[in-house]
Amino acid sequence: MKYSYPEDFASFILDRLKGTSLLMNRQRAVDSGVAMGLPDLSVLEHLISVCYQASLLREEERPVRFRVILCEQECFDSEVGPPIGLQRLVFSHPRPFRELELQRVSPAANFYRSLVGVRVDDDGKLLIWGIIHSGPRWIQTFYGGWETSPRLPLSLVIGVTGPGRITAGLGSNIIGSLNGGRIHIPSLEVFDSRWMTESFTAIREDLWSRHMKDREGKSWARLDQDFVRRIARQVLKRIISSVRNSQHGGTLLLLPPEMASELLAENQYVTIKYPFIEEEPRQRFRTLMLSIMKTLAEIYGRDMEPQRMVGWHEYITSKHEKLSFLKEAIFEMGHLIADLASVDGAVVLTKQMEMLGFGGEISGKLDDVLKVKKALDADGERTIWERTEDVGTRHRSVYRLCNGIRHALAIVISQDGDVRFVKWKDGAVTHWDQVMTSVLDF
Repeated sequence: MKYSYPEDFASFILDRLKGTSLLMNRQRAVDSGVAMGLPDLSVLEHLISVCYQASLLREEERPVRFRVILCEQECFDSEVGPPIGLQRLVFSHPRPFRELELQRVSPAANFYRSLVGVRVDDDGKLLIWGIIHSGPRWIQTFYGGWETSPRLPLSLVIGVTGPGRITAGLGSNIIGSLNGGRIHIPSLEVFDSRWMTESFTAIREDLWSRHMKDREGKSWARLDQDFVRRIARQVLKRIISSVRNSQHGGTLLLLPPEMASELLAENQYVTIKYPFIEEEPRQRFRTLMLSIMKTLAEIYGRDMEPQRMVGWHEYITSKHEKLSFLKEAIFEMGHLIADLASVDGAVVLTKQMEMLGFGGEISGKLDDVLKVKKALDADGERTIWERTEDVGTRHRSVYRLCNGIRHALAIVISQDGDVRFVKWKDGAVTHWDQVMTSVLDF
C-alpha cells in the first residue's frame, strides 16, 4: 500500500476543492471580505507539515490537540462571543507558526472550545495571530444536537486529534482526513437519503395522529410534520455517536412496530435476553415527543397567530424552560439506548423508537446471505455486489435478519468507529458504509 504524507494531503485539499460548490461559496466569501483565500501549494504544504509534526508531540504528557483556522483576524468580532458568536483574542505580537508554538498554545486553545488563528504575511510566511473562542456547540453537528452554533468563516480549518491524525475542512464542511498514512474522504450521508426519511414514517404518522387528537378545539399553533422526523434523526445520530465514543461497538435493530408482540415471544428472528415489560418507559420516546409537540404548539399558539406554521427553527431557538427540560430528557433517552448497546447482542427497537429490550441474539436458523449489495451513493441507486465471507459474525447475522424481515433497518457500529446501515432494497440486502471522517475522530 502506498502511504500518504502531508504534501500529498495538501495536494488532495486543493484538488478536492476545484470546481466544487464549496469553492464557489468560498470565492463569494472572499470577494465580500469575509474569508481568506486558500494559499499557494507550498504554503499549504508547510501548514499541513507543521500541524503533522505538532501532532506527534506531547505537552506535559498530554496529547497535543488543536484546531487551526487560516483566516484574517478581521473575520471575527471582538465584541461578541460564545454561545452565539466567535470571539477573537489577538496577540500584541504575532508568533511564528511552528510545531513548538502549537505545542505550547494548544492547552490554552482547547480543542473543543477554541481555534488557533493563523494568517499569511506579506512575505508569504505563516504567523499565529491569536485565539478564536468558539464554545462547544459546534460539536453537536457531529454528535446530534439542537443548539444553534456560530458558523465558521469559509476558510481552511485544520483539526489535529492525535498522532498523525489530521482533518481538513472549509469552515464547518469536512474535505477529508489523513489518518494512518491514508487519506479518507467524507462518506455517504445516509441521514439525507430518501430511504432514511421513509424509515421515520412510522414515528411521524403515529405521533401526528395522536397530536391532532389532542389539539382538537384548542388554539394551538400548527406544527410542521417534518419536525418529528428531524428530532428522530437527531436522537438516532446521538445514539450512534455515543456508541462510537464508547469504543465498544454495538448493533441497533429497528423493526416494524406491528411485530413488537411477536418479537417479545418465542420467534424465528431474534431472542431478546433482556426484554422490557410493557409500560411507559418502553415508549419513552413517544411520551417525550408528544409533550414536546404539545408544549411547542401551546407556546406559539399564545405568542403568535394560531394558524402560523411552527417547527424545527422555533424548537431549537426557544428558551422556554419546559422545552429545555424536554430536550435534555429526550437526549438522555438516547444515551440510555447507547449504554444498552455496550452489552453483547443487539438493542431491539421498533421504528417508532419503542425499546423492546437488549442483548438480542439473531437466530442462526435464518437463511444465509452469500452476497449483498454495497451502496455507492446515499440513495442506493448505484451499487456493487459483495460476497459476505470476508465480514464478521455480527455483520452476517444482520444480513440474515434483513433478508428475513424486509422492513427492518439494522445499524452496526464497529469498535473502530465505522458505521454500517443495512436494509432490504430493490430485491437484495444492501448496506451503506458511513466511514467517519469528522474532526472529532480520535
